[in-house]
Amino acid sequence: MWADEFDGPKLDFNKWAVEENAHGGGNNELQAFVDRPENVRIENGHLIIEARREPFTLAGQTRQFTSGRLRTKHRADWTYCRVEVRAKLPRGRGIWPAIWMLASTTPLRWPDDGEIDIMEQVGFDPGIIHGTIHCKKYNHIIGTQKAATRQVPDCSDKFHVYSFEWTRDKMTWAIDGKEYYTLPRLEGGYEAWPFDNQMHLLLNLAVGGNWGGQKGVDESIWPQSLEVDYVRVY
Repeated sequence: MWADEFDGPKLDFNKWAVEENAHGGGNNELQAFVDRPENVRIENGHLIIEARREPFTLAGQTRQFTSGRLRTKHRADWTYCRVEVRAKLPRGRGIWPAIWMLASTTPLRWPDDGEIDIMEQVGFDPGIIHGTIHCKKYNHIIGTQKAATRQVPDCSDKFHVYSFEWTRDKMTWAIDGKEYYTLPRLEGGYEAWPFDNQMHLLLNLAVGGNWGGQKGVDESIWPQSLEVDYVRVY
């Protein structure tokens, strides 16, 4: 019902907004997210989100890295769907790419309104892919998040399809069509299951932060890119 194959010469702004901020994503990340070709572009039929080691000042805040974050909020929001993203991940200590969803509520109350992490990976733990949810009752701040992992040793060398299926009664995470985590609907009302909200998709590459920077940042690896071949929503 929605897709971007990234075959055009430029990003389709009817589908995506490119965020610009330097507030660290709420996780003490080190990058400024900026809207410019060096960080967000279409290249050979792929979306490139590139993190670079360079000082950049945005809204009075100076960061030592730049990168990109895209979202579909208010352009495309869904309740229950299947998302497939074919992507190749960056590598190196300090990278933190993510394919994820947030509630499209306004204002957003995090984590109360819900977050779904379709794919996260941190560079200090290479080849380990994480699928996770966060809500008021289950979130990483209080150590109760619902999550699972799968090993994909060549995730930075080859493209893989990261998929997520979301119905009223359960969620399922898969890689290359192989399911690795199923989460049945959790009892406990909105605090345990806000996932009947409309939600939107985000793609980003963070640097450092509370999780991605736990083992420091290798300053010799930059630039690094999250490459996305397609996004398809069913």
